[in-house]
Amino acid sequence: MSKTTLALIGAGAIARTHIHRIQHSDDLQLVGIADPAPGAQALADALGVPCFADHRQLLETLKPQGAIVATPNPLHVPVAVDCLERGTAALVEKPVADSVAEAQRLVDVQARTGVPVLVGHHRRHNPINRRAREITQSGRLGQLVSAHVQATFLKPDPYFDAAWRRSHGGGPILINLIHDIDMLRFFMGEIVSVQAMGSNAVRGFEVEDTAAAVLRFANGALGTVILSDTVTSPWCWDFCAGEQAIYPRQDVQSHFIGGTHGSLSLPDLSLWNYRGVRSWHAEMTREQTAVHHTDPYTFQLQHFSEVIQGRAESLCSALDGLRTLQATLAVHEASVRGGMVELAA
Repeated sequence: MSKTTLALIGAGAIARTHIHRIQHSDDLQLVGIADPAPGAQALADALGVPCFADHRQLLETLKPQGAIVATPNPLHVPVAVDCLERGTAALVEKPVADSVAEAQRLVDVQARTGVPVLVGHHRRHNPINRRAREITQSGRLGQLVSAHVQATFLKPDPYFDAAWRRSHGGGPILINLIHDIDMLRFFMGEIVSVQAMGSNAVRGFEVEDTAAAVLRFANGALGTVILSDTVTSPWCWDFCAGEQAIYPRQDVQSHFIGGTHGSLSLPDLSLWNYRGVRSWHAEMTREQTAVHHTDPYTFQLQHFSEVIQGRAESLCSALDGLRTLQATLAVHEASVRGGMVELAA
């Protein structure tokens, strides 16, 4: 069987993550790189593939089946649109766009062309989260009532040497929380309104370092999130899920989902329920699913290939990317101005 041909548009850090996975795949082939930065040519030479300064020239010359759009965020949609217009499927890194309006443009072009889009919310491809989604959607938890996310971690001081990380838009809401928002949507359904507060009391930068949010879901469930990049703690997905070796893995939980007939913690996939009488006086039973440890980035690329081949529907469509971005921007807006922000349907 022939390999699925992929191109990389953007040759930064996340692109190198994809390169590593493609190199270790029997089903994928990297055919070229597009990036005007000086280091891109050296990277392409090392990989034995052509390099283009203009992604449109790459698309028209190589005609890859799929392209990974790993450019700076403002270029995600323009580059992805160029891909779709030429019949090349696009894996667009998160966030899908800088604004909801730009994300809607991608949704519209995808609908018109019919060329697939996969947004790079890689956590959806983790077997832990795939199993959690199965459990929540199976009804085993009963009516979904609550969700809680703990996302507290400590970013080192040198991280903030880059000025944009100290300025509006560079804080943990838009950089980090967007992953957790997407996970909650994956499990709980659509978010219809948010309330939030932000604080910069620790570092005093223009951007927030801490935020708390309350989310209302379309099914009536409520969610809470506590987020900070100033806290010495192990309670965040990156530390306890073991997705990336650069973070020391901790044996703790970070996400909790509650329903009328059971509750689920993640990433350990412990399901708590009553086997007999449902009462706070009765004993509870704990079940646990043990999933194989796998790399979600590898699974994401495998899924992208299946989407390109027409064997699967996109697990995170352009519309999914839009709605996750919309909810995350709403949290940011609410944290700045206070009050409740309603999300457009």
